[in-house]
This record gives sequence, C-alpha cells and structure tokens, in this order.
Amino acid sequence: MTKEVIIIIADDDAGHVRLIEKNLVRAGLHNPIQRFENGQQVLDFFAERNQGGAAKDASYLLLLDIRMPQVDGVEVLRQIKADAELKKIPTIMLTTTDDPREVERCHALGCSNYIVKPVDYEKFSEAIKQLGLFISLVQVPELRARQP
Repeated sequence: MTKEVIIIIADDDAGHVRLIEKNLVRAGLHNPIQRFENGQQVLDFFAERNQGGAAKDASYLLLLDIRMPQVDGVEVLRQIKADAELKKIPTIMLTTTDDPREVERCHALGCSNYIVKPVDYEKFSEAIKQLGLFISLVQVPELRARQP
C-alpha cells in the first residue's frame, strides 16, 4: 500500500495558499497539507528529520514560491536538490515570476515543474485544479531516515 503524499506549500501570501488549498480539494485531493511562510522554515523542517521535523518514511511533494522572506525559493530548491535523500522530493515552482532566466535556472537546479501563477482568479483556480489532477497521479518516493 502506498502512503499518502504530504503536500508542502511554501508561500508567504496567505491568500494564494488558501486558493491553492481550496482548488486542490476541488480537484479531489484530500492529502495532508503543511504550510510554511518562508524558505528558512522549509529548510529547518527537512533538517530536523527524525527530531520532530519531516517524518522518515513519508512521501512529500513541495509547492515552492520563489519570492519569500528570509530564504527565497530558488535557494530552498538548490539546498533540497543538493541533499542525497531530499533531492527525490518532487518540487514544483509555483510563482508569479515568469522570467525565462528564472525558469531555466530552476530547471537546471532540478525542479520537477515550473508553473506561473496567473493573475486572473479564474485562471489561477483552473491552474491549481489541473495541478491537483497531476498530483493525484504522480508517484512519490518515501524519505528514509537521516543517517547519523
């Protein structure tokens, strides 16, 4: 039996997070969701595996905004993909930044997908519903316990 994927949303815009959550549910997803307001919180969560942070033997999928306080999404992506175990986490950049250089940089660092948040509410809702359908089909590996 495959375990349910925990969706991590890292975005400092509470309104965007509510829209993402609402439209993932509308797409039929009922996965647990954890929210972080900045990149440092995400890095701390994964650094504390086995000590109250990310659970060992759990599967995660990361929805990552680029423009966040403390540590931006690109740096989070770089650090996640540099870790031998964490690099397995599918990481989807979900951001308002549509600069082609940023898109290329994120793909070079190892993001799974790069989605530009539409400004229009209806288009944004539809994009998240489509993302929900994608998430419902993707297979995600489990994290193993951090070796001492």
